[in-house]
Amino acid sequence: MQQYPSFSIIIPTYRRRKQLAACLESIAQLQYPRDRFEVLVVSDETEMPPEDIVRAFRDKLTVTLLTQAHGGPAAARNTGAARAQGSVLAFTDDDCAPSAGWLEVLAKHLVTSPDSIIGGHTVNALPDNSCSVASQMMVDYLYSYFNANHDDGAFFASNNMCVPADLFHRIGGFDPGFPMAAAEDRDFCDRWVHRGYRLIYAPEAVVYHAPALTLLTFWRQHFRYGRGALHLRQRQVARSRRGAGIHPLSFYVNLLRYPFSHAPSGRALRASLLLAISQAATVGGFSWEKIVSRLRSGRQTSS
Repeated sequence: MQQYPSFSIIIPTYRRRKQLAACLESIAQLQYPRDRFEVLVVSDETEMPPEDIVRAFRDKLTVTLLTQAHGGPAAARNTGAARAQGSVLAFTDDDCAPSAGWLEVLAKHLVTSPDSIIGGHTVNALPDNSCSVASQMMVDYLYSYFNANHDDGAFFASNNMCVPADLFHRIGGFDPGFPMAAAEDRDFCDRWVHRGYRLIYAPEAVVYHAPALTLLTFWRQHFRYGRGALHLRQRQVARSRRGAGIHPLSFYVNLLRYPFSHAPSGRALRASLLLAISQAATVGGFSWEKIVSRLRSGRQTSS
């Protein structure tokens, strides 16, 4: 059964019932032997877990609902990993829909690279939502920057990747010190590379992402990313990686240029402006978190 490694698909969820149902429906359509994968839905709350949503799929999937006190997606993924039976942990999010061949592609790459993280390509499922388009364009740009060599990548988003379970636990899983959906996946990949393991990019492993963003939620998303980036930087420094994560000016210039070669001409300018807004929000979040951290540290010192 080496051709079909056993997967545990882990889905953290928090009050997105409709999206979770769509995600599970797509997983029910996976072209992979049913006895070779399980699904672990981890509700990041105990008050209103989506029991009825999960129950509706028990005749289609081997699916388990786990609950935890609200602690963020990093902690939720670890909760799922602690109960997983598969030899490989596959991660996606509740607002995502893996394509039918998703696990098959991941499995194919694991056969030749069994000690690697395999990351796939995410496609925006809301092409008429400008903020969702820009958000995905940011991810696409980061992948082109960090994963230009598909066999020697540096970063995968946690909504489309898999990792051998034993190695996941060996490096300590996701850091639950990241309470928000912000930079916990970057930190995990950074620790993975720091330990000498590889990241393999498999763009044919497709997941469709449907983040229904408004301009306000787009701003909040990237403000949150900035807050997470501060904690990532602090952890990188602690790992003796001073300067890690600091990009040259050309990185940001090329980011703003990116839509003009990867978006329809009528939408390129809007996408570039939204990417500029995203960077302003990220800087704002980083600065905010830095101030809050200093104030918190000062209060702890004085007490």
